[in-house]
This record gives sequence, C-alpha cells and structure tokens, in this order.
Amino acid sequence: MSDYADELEQNAAELAARIAALPESPARRRLAAIAGPPGSGKSTLAEAVVDKLVADGVKAVLMPMDGFHLDNRLLEPRGLLPRKGAPETFDFDGFSATLTRVRTDPSVILPVFDRTREIAIAGAEEITAETTHVVVEGNYLLLDEAPWDALAGLWDFSAFIDVDEAELERRLLRRWARHGYDEEAARQKALGNDIPNAHRVLGAVVAPDLTIRQ
Repeated sequence: MSDYADELEQNAAELAARIAALPESPARRRLAAIAGPPGSGKSTLAEAVVDKLVADGVKAVLMPMDGFHLDNRLLEPRGLLPRKGAPETFDFDGFSATLTRVRTDPSVILPVFDRTREIAIAGAEEITAETTHVVVEGNYLLLDEAPWDALAGLWDFSAFIDVDEAELERRLLRRWARHGYDEEAARQKALGNDIPNAHRVLGAVVAPDLTIRQ
C-alpha cells in the first residue's frame, strides 16, 4: 500500500470513529463537514469515511455541495463563468436551506453535479428517513466569509484538510491534464481559478474540530 493510501486509510478511520461517536439525537440527524481547498482530496476522503461508517453499521450518506453549482446560463450573464467554482457561483441560500431540512426532515431530495456535462441534476439523490449521519463535503463549508460562515452552527463535527499551496498546484495541474487539457490550458485552469479559490479557502477558515495537514 502506498504512503497516500496509508494516510487516506488512517484519516478515514479517525474521522469515521469521531463521527460515529457523536451524541445521538432522535430529533435530528448528525451533520459532519469535511472541507478543504480544491485539490486537497476532500471528496476522496469523504467517500472513504462514509464507506467506513456504513461498513460499521452506521446509516450514513455522503452529500457533496457541488450539486448547488449555479448553471452556466446564470453565470455567463453575471460575468462569473470563468470563475465557476468560486463561492459566489453557488446557490448558497438553496444549499443552506437544504442543510437545515437535512437535519430534521424524514426525506430530502438532493441535486447532484455531473462533472462530465458540468451541470447540476435536480432530484438525483435522496436522504431517507433511515439515515442518521450525513457527511457533507465541499470547499466552502468552513469559509469564514459571509454568508458561508453562517453554516458553522449546523455542523456537529467538522474537519479541514490543510495542504501546502505548492502541492495543491501540482495536484491541480495533474487533474486538468487527466481531463485532457494540454500543459498551457491546464495551467490556465489551475492558476486562473482553482488556485485563487484555494487561497481564499486557506486564508479564512472557521476553526474546525480537526485539522488534517498534508
């Protein structure tokens, strides 16, 4: 097993244990946030955490915030299409309202982001009445900027992945290259949008319960 796989396994096990140990509340679900800058590996870690929880008999599901991306048809006239993925390119109000419902409503229908088509698909997932734990992952869950800082009170547990910026840049360049972009286009994607978003995330963090440094 590689060093990365070992680290992922250890971090996922620790987070799953912390989340499973949260005090029970019959009136509402437990919400755990896993946040970090683009390229930090938060999505992979969140998936591994949910897999461990489910394997241990916890009725847990994953809720990515990417389903609340604004569509290109709204971003373009606002001049925000080149910045897609920045905090202001999400439906914060819809996301916040949905999280509030997720805490208490028996069934909640969620949108899901399709990366191959770069669109959010409405009504694509469901959190059912049996679900007791929801692991939410996204860049801005712990962003210390209005209105995102209002989310802090929703989390029963929160973790932040802190990654060196030089390492983030390497990862993001590899990511866009894997998506078929040539070297120059990959640099434009990474340095023109992802890295500015990463600076924003790393520079304003609501104190998490756990920080994972890579």
